[in-house]
Amino acid sequence: MTDTAVTTEAQSPVFQIQRVYLKEASLEQPNSPAILLDQQQPSVDIQLGVEATPVAEGVFEVCVTATVHTKIGDKTVFLVECKQGGIFEIRNLPDDQMGPVMGIACPQIVYPYLRGNVADVITRAGFPPVQLAEINFQAMYEQQQAQQAAAVTQ
Repeated sequence: MTDTAVTTEAQSPVFQIQRVYLKEASLEQPNSPAILLDQQQPSVDIQLGVEATPVAEGVFEVCVTATVHTKIGDKTVFLVECKQGGIFEIRNLPDDQMGPVMGIACPQIVYPYLRGNVADVITRAGFPPVQLAEINFQAMYEQQQAQQAAAVTQ
């Protein structure tokens, strides 16, 4: 193998999933059992978040968090928060591609696991599963970038 071949190989982009795991899960039913007897339809509020953190050289943790809060009136029926993490090896990518990879590609890999875990926790709590909708992480990422750009210009 020539020096040129080694250099080219060492500079090739790398994107590998090291591990996907449930980092955190919590369930609260502060008004049970009385609220469980209420026949009203609860309102459901779902919040999502994405965060990326470097763990080592070329290795990043990307987490997607979902918070599902159901209420009847002003009383909580249940509150579920799950954080699904993924460890990714990402090397030799141009800087302008790192943001989209960690803000779009990685969350798209992690999110299906999060959806399953949220539905499972809610079902195990004795409720009908809440299915999180499919998410367009590209649109979400672009919206966040636009908000950050607007904040910088103010």
